[in-house]
Formats: sequence, C-alpha cells, structure tokens
Amino acid sequence: MTTLEPTPAALPAALADPTTPVRRSWVALLFSANLGLWMAFFTPIQVLLPQQVEAIDPARKETMLAWVTGIGALAAIVANPLAGALSDRTCPRVGGREFGRRHVWTAVGALLGAASLVLLAGQHTILGVTVAWVAAQVCLNAMLATLTAAVPDRVPVAQRGGVSGWVGIPQALGLVVGVVLVTTVFTGNAAGYVAIAVAVVVLALPFTLFTADDVLPRTHRAVLRWRRLVAGMWVSPRRHPDFAWAFGTRFLVQLGNALGTLYLLYFLTDRVRYADPEFGLLVLILLYTAGLMATAVVGGRLSDRSGRRKVFVVWSGVTMAVAALLLAVWPVWPAAMVAAVLLGAGYGVYLAIDAALITQVLPKATDRARDLGVINIANSAPQVLGPALSAPMVVYLGGYPTLYAVTAAVTLLGSALVLKIRSVP
Repeated sequence: MTTLEPTPAALPAALADPTTPVRRSWVALLFSANLGLWMAFFTPIQVLLPQQVEAIDPARKETMLAWVTGIGALAAIVANPLAGALSDRTCPRVGGREFGRRHVWTAVGALLGAASLVLLAGQHTILGVTVAWVAAQVCLNAMLATLTAAVPDRVPVAQRGGVSGWVGIPQALGLVVGVVLVTTVFTGNAAGYVAIAVAVVVLALPFTLFTADDVLPRTHRAVLRWRRLVAGMWVSPRRHPDFAWAFGTRFLVQLGNALGTLYLLYFLTDRVRYADPEFGLLVLILLYTAGLMATAVVGGRLSDRSGRRKVFVVWSGVTMAVAALLLAVWPVWPAAMVAAVLLGAGYGVYLAIDAALITQVLPKATDRARDLGVINIANSAPQVLGPALSAPMVVYLGGYPTLYAVTAAVTLLGSALVLKIRSVP
C-alpha cells in the first residue's frame, strides 16, 4: 500500500516552502546568533586552544593540537546531523502550549555550550582539554544544526543568496570579535573562555525569544525509531546526485580552509618570524574579515538577481587558491597580508552562494535540518582530516610550502565539482 504525501497546499507552515520575504530585523537576530556561535567555534581553535595546548605540552604542541581539534571535529560529525534529525521531529508542549521545533535546540545548545567552555577554561591536561572541547562541540553543533535550518525554513529561494551572505559574515567577524575579546579586553586563557561563553548566550538567545518558530503538528511528525534515524543519515548519491556533488564541493573547500588556517599562529612564529605573532594573527584576521564582508552580501545579491550560483562558486575557489599559493611561495609578512584579503574575498562569495545553492538541492522538506546536518559533516569532517594531513606535512613533508600548495589544489578541485550539479544554474 502506497501512502500519498500531502500536496503542497496541505503542508503546514513548518514544512511548506517559504514565500514571504524575511525582514531585516529577522536577519539581524539570526546574524547575532551566528556571531555568538562562530565566536565559540573559531576563537578557541585559533587562539585559546593553541595557547592552552602549548602551555601544557610545548614540545609536542602541533601534534597535541591536532589530536584535540580532530577528536572535537569527529564529535561534531555525529552531533550535527543527529541534532538536526531530532529537531525535524520535535513537537515541544509546555502547559498545554505548543512551541516550534527549532528554537529549543538553539537555546539549549547555547546554554550547554557556554557551560562546556567554562569547564574547558579550568583544564590543565590534554585529556581534560579534549573531553571539554568535545562537550562544547556537541552542544554548539546542536545549535548550528537548527540555525542552519532557519534559512530554508523561513527564507524564499529568491532571497537566499543575500540572506546567506549576511549569515556567512559572522564566520569571520566572530573570530575577529573573539580574538579582540581574548587578547585585549580579557587577558588570560581562562578569562578568554569565560568571555566567549557569556557572548554565546547573550548573542544567541534573542533570536529564540523574538522570532517565530513554526510548530510542527504531531500528525506530521515522523515516528522516532533510532535504527531508521541512523539509517536516514545516509542520503543516496544515486537518488540525489546534486546533493552528493554539493556535499563534495563543500567538503573539499572546507578541507582546504582547515589545512590553511589551523597553523596560522605557528606559521607566523616559525616561518614568517613575525615579531609579535599574536598581534600579526589579529591583523590577518581583520584583513580576511574585511575581504569577506566586502563580497559576501554583494556576491549573494548578484547571484539572486542573475539566478546563477555555480559560476560564483568556481571563481571564489580560484581566488582562495591564489591566496594559498602566495603563502606557499612567498612566506613573508606583505604576502601574508595580501593573501588574507584575497582569501576573505573569495571565501565571502563562497559562503553566501554555496549556502544558498545547498538549500535548493535538499531532498525533502520534512528532513531539512537532518539533511543540512549531513551537509555540515562536510564542515566538520575536514577538521578531523585537516589536522591529520597538515601535521605530517609541516613536520615531515616539506613544511609550510607543501601545506599551502596542497591547500590551493584541494580548494580549486572542490570549487570545480560544483559544475556537476544539474538542477541549479
């Protein structure tokens, strides 16, 4: 017996394709929530964890940092799609009142993620750092899964490039704000973690309190069976080839990003020999962010107006590859600054367009957060593979020139794979 799916007209608001453009206030609150999230993701990876690991084990800092970030990313690979799948089925009811399926995950993820960062601040062993960072990754990825689903849940296709541009900016701006907080406002590693924890909660909760979250009727909730839930994490490339190519594109571009950014602080210290590497890292991050902010929203809106996505992804990859090659062949401070601007400009366009493109190749409206969680594996898995590849390249296989040459090649290949997608121009 075949069960017919509801016609589009019969779908509840939580599952229907959105048609009403979102307002600037909604975008601003989503921007704020993402800002707190990416501060919590990137500030530890770029500044706090390297400092903490170096203080614990200076002789093996590269290897130990690779282990900590790699295991944390492995936890994220599991947590993100699982939280997304669960949020697709969430029908919370308190005191007879029904609530939406996403915001509860965003709020709880922010609160528990902040608590994990505070726990991380007090660790003085590699094992303790690893366990606390895994806890933070799990909680923050639950938050990421539902914030990512907000765009296909609420934003019409014709508006997604521009909105994705705004949502992409916090990935760089969050690091800038976070680095400023932990290097100039709150000195000391432990104080830095606490400051980031507070920022996550303050920036994220307004989105959950002041924006709508459509209720999923219980009649449309899929039955929760763990075996089926786990099996559902596999999206068949044969049945959904465009989704598979989108995954491949994001995986390789993000792998290039992981290879190119993990050891920036050590690169400035050991290769460029910049006098004040922490200040130098802040300068590069500021330049990178300026490049990203200059292109993300503009690129997204141009894509919306033209109706084309793939050509923007390809040229963004070319730009990022050029930036990586500059670091490979010319490891001096002026080249590093130019590379930072180019990398930011390319990545800004990529973030906006790729995010919009992916929402157009999702297999089913009923599983948006789960499928986006699967796509987010392409963000997290490179954080596992990146350290595993970059550490031996830096230590044994030619050092930073090899690392950044490989970064350029991987990024270029990833951006070219987008041409395989058929359903999106």
